Amino acid sequence: MYSGDIKRRNPPATLAGNHASDEFHASDPYAPNPLKPAFQQQQHHPSHREHPSHRVREYSSNKYIRLWQQNDTTLVPLILTVLSFWTRFRDIKSSDYVVWDEAHFGKFGSYYIKGDFYFDVHPPLGKMLVGLSGALAGYNGTFGFESGATYPDINYGFMRIFNAFFGAVMVPFAYYTSQELGMSFTACTFAAVLVLCDNAYLTISRFILLDSMLLASTCFVVFCLAKFRNERHDSFSLDWWLWLAMTGLAIGLVSSVKWVGLFVTALVGLYTIEDLWDLFGDLAMPKLTYLKHWIARAACLIALPFSVYVASFVLHFTALRNSGPGDAQMSSLFQAGLRGNQFSSNPLEVAYGSKVTIKNTGYGGGLLHSHIQTYPEGSGQQQVTCYHHKDTNNDWIVKRAHGLSKDFANEEIQILRHGDTIRLVHEATGRNLHSHRIKAPVTNSQWEVSAYGSDDNVDANDEWEIEVIDEQSSLPRNGVVRSLTTTFNIRHKLMRCLLTADNKNLPQWGFRQIEVYCDNRNRTTSPHSIWNVEQHWNERLPPGGGSLYKSKFWKDFWHLNVAMMTSNNALIPDPDKEDVLASNPSQWPLLAVGLRMCGWGDDKVKFYLLGNPIAWWGGTASLAVFALTLAYYVVRRQRRIHDISPGQWEQFQYVGKVLMGGWFLHYLPFCIMGRVTYLHHYFPALYFTLLLFSFNLDHFLSRPSVSARTRRVVWGLAFTAVIGTFLFFWDVSYGIRGPASPQMKNRQWRAAWNIIDDHKPNTFI
Repeated sequence: MYSGDIKRRNPPATLAGNHASDEFHASDPYAPNPLKPAFQQQQHHPSHREHPSHRVREYSSNKYIRLWQQNDTTLVPLILTVLSFWTRFRDIKSSDYVVWDEAHFGKFGSYYIKGDFYFDVHPPLGKMLVGLSGALAGYNGTFGFESGATYPDINYGFMRIFNAFFGAVMVPFAYYTSQELGMSFTACTFAAVLVLCDNAYLTISRFILLDSMLLASTCFVVFCLAKFRNERHDSFSLDWWLWLAMTGLAIGLVSSVKWVGLFVTALVGLYTIEDLWDLFGDLAMPKLTYLKHWIARAACLIALPFSVYVASFVLHFTALRNSGPGDAQMSSLFQAGLRGNQFSSNPLEVAYGSKVTIKNTGYGGGLLHSHIQTYPEGSGQQQVTCYHHKDTNNDWIVKRAHGLSKDFANEEIQILRHGDTIRLVHEATGRNLHSHRIKAPVTNSQWEVSAYGSDDNVDANDEWEIEVIDEQSSLPRNGVVRSLTTTFNIRHKLMRCLLTADNKNLPQWGFRQIEVYCDNRNRTTSPHSIWNVEQHWNERLPPGGGSLYKSKFWKDFWHLNVAMMTSNNALIPDPDKEDVLASNPSQWPLLAVGLRMCGWGDDKVKFYLLGNPIAWWGGTASLAVFALTLAYYVVRRQRRIHDISPGQWEQFQYVGKVLMGGWFLHYLPFCIMGRVTYLHHYFPALYFTLLLFSFNLDHFLSRPSVSARTRRVVWGLAFTAVIGTFLFFWDVSYGIRGPASPQMKNRQWRAAWNIIDDHKPNTFI
């Protein structure tokens, strides 16, 4: 698929005198080295058909023009980069209020400055960089970043500039990636202009968000992959190792910003698989050398990215040492290690009459919870769930089985032990934890768990047995239930099923909280059926202190990642509410929708997230054009009609696999996933279509039958259309001031663009 440099059917020895294959070298910037062994030889020879941009140039007699002509390949990307920084930084403080998701990521940055532990569905690297930008700006982390709130006297402009830097570097990445993909100088310039003049990329880069970091690191991965591929004939050289390692580093960075980075990681993985398959087909390659190729890729493309990803969590846990709003997502032992928590005041041993919160030990597990709402089906009794936030509805009282004494205050303290039969009474509502032979609402092969009855209305279905599993401290394993460190099963006394919560979300009537059910499969070792006491209150018992509580990094790392995945899966559309910002993936390729990033009052500077229509439509059309062209070439080559040289054909396939493959890998997952989607989710996929747009133009215009005049006219029209459209939609990126209707009426090119009014038709193309 990706690399066709090593083929058994064309042994290098037969190519020396094969002048019919001389045009192989047309698209390859690296000439063969006859001193290298056969398995490293390039099999392409210099072409008799030069790319138009590679022909010998005639320089002007004017010294200034000649200076430009001699240095245009350096000056043009430099000028484009300067323009990129200027457009991204220009008037960046025009909106002095919190715009769109700045409310989230600005707040997360504040937590790093204060050191308060929080929880979010994304990996930590991007948010740590937001925190770094705030620290460099002199921000103390106290602003709440409420949506639409006016910024106080903090240097929010610097924080935005910090983020805009990542958006700005996309332009030189686009230029040099196109160069590594073998495009002409004009095509490289056009690719960079497409990225420079996309209004959506410009807008998203100018606020305190993660998207500019994600996009820049995605561009970095593609650039490094292209550089590494062009070193394929010089295996194990310094440059080969450099770009292989840089590709791994880039993968680690992009995956540590958002999990969307795994899509471009998959692109590198597919390239690597085929590259190794091609190497496997070279019979002249020593087996030891082939093994070295595997080891090199495993080290640089697996171990190195994983190390970068893990390192971001090491920094995350190190920076956030204080108890904060995200505590409940983590294990009880982890929380006990945070400064400012109340766990050191927990009485150590749990007794009858104690008030407790009970934590599920499964990765991403929550706290046993109930509320007054009832199940809409099944028993109709009070719901029992797991909840990831601290709340008084998580509090339960440990009581004896029905018929035994309830007078704890006047009796000797009785410690809870393995094998004891108890009732758990929900403190806020007085209901007993209960189960019965009614199907659970989601996991309907198991039994429903509810809250039912009261102290005076008890039946045998309210009784549960404690089965101690493990003691995670140095204290004796004598069956005593201790807060935080003792793990146990809670088994229903009559039905013998286990209280379980395995991260399945209830529907909206259950507030998307975690389903709790009684599992009759007797999976006593499943972490989702194992619990521990987290908080513990009992005035008759002394505090236990905090010296026994210590968690392990790898368990915390895995726990947090599973919690992130669980919460991400819960981000699905609410059928009872209309999300005016959400959109369908089918609307993205043809730019059928935009997004209001803020309130639309006449007194506000308003920002509308909308791409450059010419760039987006041209990029989408390029997908179809490339596919049809590929099919055309394949059919004709099957008939022994070769429209392009073998070297050009190889390069055509390679570029298509990178750019078409990159688009598919970044777009299709959003079409099949159930989570809520927004326009900015398309931005990584868009990058591949923009490069493909430029490649297609370059491919057709570089044909010998196309005259230089035609080439200049077509390129001129393309540049003019993209830049002109960018300027026409200038205000959506830099802010619409005053009423939107008078000045934006002519820019309402599509019915679903709600630039002027709130109406947004459900247009799917």
